Amino acid sequence: MNPTKHILCIEDEAPIRGMLRFALEREGYIFHEAEDSRQMSEQISQQRPDLILMDWMLPDSNGPALVKQLRNDPFTRDIPIIMLTAKATEQDMIHGLESGADDYVNKPVSPKSLNARIKALLRRSNAFNTDDIISYDSLQLNLATQTLAINGENLAIGTTELKLLKCFMQNPERVLSRAQLLDHVWGQNTFIEERTVDVHILRLRKILKKKSVDSLLKTIRGSGYKLSR
Repeated sequence: MNPTKHILCIEDEAPIRGMLRFALEREGYIFHEAEDSRQMSEQISQQRPDLILMDWMLPDSNGPALVKQLRNDPFTRDIPIIMLTAKATEQDMIHGLESGADDYVNKPVSPKSLNARIKALLRRSNAFNTDDIISYDSLQLNLATQTLAINGENLAIGTTELKLLKCFMQNPERVLSRAQLLDHVWGQNTFIEERTVDVHILRLRKILKKKSVDSLLKTIRGSGYKLSR
């Protein structure tokens, strides 16, 4: 039970919101709900959630667009987001993750599976409890403030990409497989596909490319990835 954790569900179908409310309040979470982007903004202004459940199709917008909006706002940038959708193709999953979502759940939603994913994401978001600073080449990662600086300039970075980079910076020159990255970043016994790692690696490379240091993150064909000069 975790009564201090607030979960915001943005979903326009009342029966689904009701089912999720029942399932998550039973687990001890404080459940907030919104039918559209306007209500989402109102809810967030009243209470910053610890995690967001985002429906793909909404009356006045769509999930990927709202996720991008949240990721561009410093106040909501680091909130874990799970996309809920009936769209089940691999391309849809990639699109959802590339928009900034941390996880992707197909409808109909299994409350037990969703709760396991929520717990895993909340564990990750709570893992930063040290003021250590990790440095590699021109990269500097502050674990206390969850910020990345390249050549002394701060860059915006999402929670998942920050955790991936932390893993690489703590294991420089070492090849890390997708399975190892899943264990380090998402935790063991999670329900996330290895393809998800590739999507977040792509997003991390885009961040590093802003300062022309994306070449530090190398793909080792058939093995995984490594951080290397």
